[in-house]
Amino acid sequence: MITKRNKNVARKKRHAHVRRAITGTPERPRLNVFRSSKHIYAQLIDDVNGVTLASASTLDSEVAADATKTDAAKLVGELVAKRAIENGHKVVVFDRGGYLYHGRVATLAAAAREAGLQF
Repeated sequence: MITKRNKNVARKKRHAHVRRAITGTPERPRLNVFRSSKHIYAQLIDDVNGVTLASASTLDSEVAADATKTDAAKLVGELVAKRAIENGHKVVVFDRGGYLYHGRVATLAAAAREAGLQF
């Protein structure tokens, strides 16, 4: 019998492999991205203290509900960058969450860079 590979299990394995090397500090927090089939989430995480410093998602009221998924990812990237800079965090470490750096993940990262985050 042929069994189908679970893509999310493979993604979690890739993410765990990357997380061994990437950690967020209070001076340089980790910009984590999670993407589902309908929404995209981004948050700045200080792994040393275990706190979330800023977050944004397509569920926020500032993001247009009628936007396409790619346009919404761009808005989320701009919003998380704005909130991070307001909290005094300009330099971050990007954590793509095991996803390919393509499509919505790349769009979010590019929008965050354009809005002022450095990574």
